[in-house]
Amino acid sequence: MNRTKLIDIAEDWFYQQDWKPFPFQKQTWNAFLQGKNGLLNAPTGSGKTYALWLPIVLNYINENPDYKTKHKPGLKAIWITPLRALSAEIKQAASRVADDLDSKMTVGVRTGDTTASERTKQKTKMPDLLITTPESLQLLIATKGYEKIFGSCTAIIIDEWHELLGTKRGVQMELALSRLKSVAPKMRVWGISATIGNLELAQKVLLGNETEALENSVLIKANIHKKITVKSILPAKIDSYPWRGHMGLHLMREVAKIIKSSKTTLIFTNTRSQCEIWFQALLEKYPEFAGEMAMHHGSIARETRVWVENAIKNEDLKVVVCTSSLDLGVDFAPVETIIQVGGPKGVARFLQRAGRSGHQPGKESVIYFLATHAMELIEASALKNAAEKNIIEDRVPYLNSYDVLIQYLNTLAVSDGFYPDDIYKEVQQTFCFQNITADNWRWILNFITNGSQSLERYDEFKKVEIDEAGLFKINSRRTAMQHRMQIGTIVSDAVLSIKFVSGGYIGFIEEWFASKLQKGDTFVFGGKKLEFYALKNMQVLVRKASVKRTAKTVSWMGGRMSFSAQMSEMLRAELYAANSGNMTPELKALEPVFSRQKKESIIPNDNQFLIEKFKTREGFHAVFYPFEGRFVHEALASVLSYRISLLLPITFSLAYNDYGFELLSDQEIDLESVFDNNLFTADYLHEDLQQSLNATEMARRKFRDIAVISGLLFTGMPGKFVKTKHLQNGSQLLFEVFRDYEPDNLLLQQAYIETFEHQLEEGRLLQALERINNQEIVVKNCEKPTPFSFPIITDRLREKLSSESLADRIAKMTASYMKV
Repeated sequence: MNRTKLIDIAEDWFYQQDWKPFPFQKQTWNAFLQGKNGLLNAPTGSGKTYALWLPIVLNYINENPDYKTKHKPGLKAIWITPLRALSAEIKQAASRVADDLDSKMTVGVRTGDTTASERTKQKTKMPDLLITTPESLQLLIATKGYEKIFGSCTAIIIDEWHELLGTKRGVQMELALSRLKSVAPKMRVWGISATIGNLELAQKVLLGNETEALENSVLIKANIHKKITVKSILPAKIDSYPWRGHMGLHLMREVAKIIKSSKTTLIFTNTRSQCEIWFQALLEKYPEFAGEMAMHHGSIARETRVWVENAIKNEDLKVVVCTSSLDLGVDFAPVETIIQVGGPKGVARFLQRAGRSGHQPGKESVIYFLATHAMELIEASALKNAAEKNIIEDRVPYLNSYDVLIQYLNTLAVSDGFYPDDIYKEVQQTFCFQNITADNWRWILNFITNGSQSLERYDEFKKVEIDEAGLFKINSRRTAMQHRMQIGTIVSDAVLSIKFVSGGYIGFIEEWFASKLQKGDTFVFGGKKLEFYALKNMQVLVRKASVKRTAKTVSWMGGRMSFSAQMSEMLRAELYAANSGNMTPELKALEPVFSRQKKESIIPNDNQFLIEKFKTREGFHAVFYPFEGRFVHEALASVLSYRISLLLPITFSLAYNDYGFELLSDQEIDLESVFDNNLFTADYLHEDLQQSLNATEMARRKFRDIAVISGLLFTGMPGKFVKTKHLQNGSQLLFEVFRDYEPDNLLLQQAYIETFEHQLEEGRLLQALERINNQEIVVKNCEKPTPFSFPIITDRLREKLSSESLADRIAKMTASYMKV
């Protein structure tokens, strides 16, 4: 059957569904059936899934003319999804195509949620089409005889590739692909992505540095303009808008109006704590939503999350308050409206969430932006502009993630073993390890067999044995079991399950929060008021608490999100536009704030760098405004305070947010004199960062994750996890051993590199300093905190005061300021 005939069959199938194929779908069918690899870029809800399931099934039918009478069992295609929650929908689409075309192909799912009995069945008979996750794929590679399992595979699809690129899960996929391409030489590799800027690089990372694979590949972009309508939720009077975030609850009435006028609304929050607070506040203010409102975040029990997802599809819910747990791919046709609470800090995340509404070809996506404080309206204006111009962030891939490579080699050693020369050639073909040297490779092989130079005396680190033929193999059943249990690159603090004393699983909270609870304490989780009873067998036992009792909201550790580079650039552009009088509705709404800012200081233009100075009872404040994002400001504040301290004896308190940072001291700084000493120079930046931020301490914390991923530390058995403090102590001991006795240890070096490149964003910091050096530095002496400085100051107070006393303090500060 020729290719034209196969594409005709695909088109006919579309017409039977009352659909019309888009050009990008036909392009994908044609390229796949030609045997090409590729990356497909198309908007959310445009039919990307069928662009690849159809040619996969048609290719099998074409290559097996007697498929109806002589079906050949075995794995034909793998579909990788970054989220287990998406697997049911992807399976439904695959089954629909396979059954309608009478292909006789079976469809299966293998994730962490797959039952033991189903996994046992798959050992003897794999489905033809398998939907799985990066971690479950690694577990399959850790299975004896995996080469036979994958040998007949003709395609692997990596869905939502933008979510994996730039993460260690992406490196995990790169390594898996390097092996599977050798095991299954007929396998086509395809990626699917919606929101990503650097598509060409994404394609190269996906396919690796193998020239033949790249030359036999295509990049298909769907020329579909997905209409995204961005609306800002504005109060009647901007004067009443808080100058600092209060969760956005002051606009609850406007939110309720939107909910009531829509079929189904998703309210996205940036954190799980904020999700809990919004759910509770809405329910208390509008009890009529009870029964039609639910909550969805990653710490809630899986059964509850699945129920919520099904209830959305079945139109049983009016509103769902959620986090990024509902960001990706699930097709919620009834969803009409999205509300984003607070700045999402990135364009891609915002557009991904917008795509949850109108999640069908040709449908409009509607998203409301709810700024939690006045300055976030500038973000709203920038996001609206980005949506109109389709500006999306680039994803920066990882390089030389040796911890992931070590885990991968142990995975191969657990299954059938490996010969180093063969695997070295494959690893070199990946983007991540394209520059790996022979010396690096020998160090890694020595590490997995002898535990590296400083650990050679300890047998527990000698995991891999070498047989007479040179095969590297893990023979210890205990080591193999521990490795399989710890496969993955997502490292978080230890979590404890929450259960009612009477029985019934609710979800999980982090160990650090649970350790602070005393018997009788009340907290809110999953929309329920719970009373802590006891901590037993790594489980938090609770009872239902009295409704009248006050309760704390569960909080989770983890750094705050920061602006992406593109978001920072767009924010500055909006600010400069406001200064020139080119005002969007959001910026016009900020006119009272801008007027007061101009009265007390200035709004900088693109040639100016603003520094504000003022004195309060706390001391002398110097506030700098690079508008580069929280992480860059944290590093820059530390570098500048360090450089100033070299010139004069002084101590600073630091505060920062996405707009700027504050240096607070008990004596006034003579800024002119420090400017003369090249305060903003990019020279010696790396050395100053090391000195100012105690890079060793930051690298020590980063090393914990590296130690877990590489298998240096074992996190424990199910239900018997090693406590976080014990993991931290263990990793610190290893870190100090390597630092003192083996400074060239690749994992130690990786900890420092990741600290500077990923946590401190040294590259962006360097660019920021170069930009500032080309601007006019404007120092304004102010009488009081300005609207721009107010959120930064109150962020510092937030660390010192409880939420109640902080709200009172901010109210007094605002009242005092507004009188002026």
